[in-house]
Amino acid sequence: MLTVSEQKVKPDQNVSLQPYIQLENVSVSYRLPTERIGTFKEYAIRTLQRRVKIQNFWALTDVNLQVNKGEVFGLIGNNGAGKSTMLKVISKVLKPTKGRVVVFGKIAPLLELGAGFHPELSGRENVFLNGALLGYSRQEMEAVFDEIVEFSELGQFINAPVRTYSSGMYARLGFSVATAHVPEILILDEVLSVGDEAFQRKCNLRMKNFQQSGATVLMVSHALDMMEGMCDRIAWIDHGSIQKVGAPHEVISAYRGDNI
Repeated sequence: MLTVSEQKVKPDQNVSLQPYIQLENVSVSYRLPTERIGTFKEYAIRTLQRRVKIQNFWALTDVNLQVNKGEVFGLIGNNGAGKSTMLKVISKVLKPTKGRVVVFGKIAPLLELGAGFHPELSGRENVFLNGALLGYSRQEMEAVFDEIVEFSELGQFINAPVRTYSSGMYARLGFSVATAHVPEILILDEVLSVGDEAFQRKCNLRMKNFQQSGATVLMVSHALDMMEGMCDRIAWIDHGSIQKVGAPHEVISAYRGDNI
C-alpha cells in the first residue's frame, strides 16, 4: 500500500474515462416529527399513544451522478442542500430510500475528523485506534507513524491525552491519520479548513499528491476559490437536486449568480 511519502505514479491518460462512483436515481427521505418534543420520554409516550405526527423530508431527489477514476470532484451548495447526505450515501453510512449507489473501490471517508478518538488515550494510542477504524493494520500504521507526527506538527504532545488538545491540534491529528495512506477513493466533508493557513496549504498539497497518484477525491467545501483551483469538475446541488455539473468556473459562476 502506498504512503504519501512514496513516489507518486502518474495516472493513465484514459483513467478519467473509468467510472468509480455512480448514483442512479438516488433519493433519500427522512421521517421528521412536525412539532418539537422536549424529551425522549415524552417522544416515547406520544409514540405509544400514536400522537406523533410525522412528515417525510426528501434530502435527495432522483440524483444521477458519475465520478470518474482519478478525478477530483467537488460538491457545492447552500447549507441543507443535501451535500453531506450525498457523501453519507456514497460512504454507505446511509442507505438510499430509492435508487442505487455503485462504488468501484475502497472508500476512506473523512466526514468528521477524529471520529473514534478516545479523549483519555494519548495521541499516540489514538493514531493506532483510528487507523484500525479506517481498516489499517498496526504494522501499516507503524510504518507511517513518524510521518503522521511530523505532518500533524504535534511533536511531544503526541504522548499527551487527546482531551488536553486544542480543537486545532485535534483536527490536525485526525487529518494526518486519515490521509497517511493514499486511498482509492477519498471523501472529504468540509475538512480542508483545519488549522492555520500554513497547515491548510499542507493539506491542499497532500490532496494534489493524491490526485497525481491516481486517487479519486470527492469533496464538499464552501471555500469556492479553493474548490475551483483543486477540482476537475463540480456539481451544484440545491434542495436535494443536481442543478448543474461541469467545469469548476462555469458551475461556481452559476451558483454565485443564483445566490447574489
